[in-house]
Amino acid sequence: MTRLQTWMREKLDGKHVEPNSGLGQAIGYLLKHWTPLTLFLRESGVPLDNNRSEQALKMAILHRKNSLSYKTLNGARTGDLFMSLIHTCRLNRVNPFAYLMAITTHATDVKARPSAWLPWNYPQQSKNPAELDHDPPGLPA
Repeated sequence: MTRLQTWMREKLDGKHVEPNSGLGQAIGYLLKHWTPLTLFLRESGVPLDNNRSEQALKMAILHRKNSLSYKTLNGARTGDLFMSLIHTCRLNRVNPFAYLMAITTHATDVKARPSAWLPWNYPQQSKNPAELDHDPPGLPA
């Protein structure tokens, strides 16, 4: 990265690249924002992309778009609840459909021991290995 920074400075300072050209503007931007752009290098193991953040935001954006069709405030609250449950299941690597079916099927036990049926505890509660499938047919991952 140090060699890249040196090369870019040489190209601009040595007038090998026109500062107003596309390449010159790109080099200028990189040099101007060098510290924040290379922040990931200061910590080992930091991912080079933010795909997980983008995926989490995508769910919220899709929910916002879909929420335009709610007719009542109660419908919106219910949609928010399910969106939160589905996202929590995915974060805990639990099939949301299987989870919702399991808590519906075992409603009495869920009422008696709700903390045992939270998504992060759900795999321990499941007695049916098929309920642990992560990609049910017809549901997007």
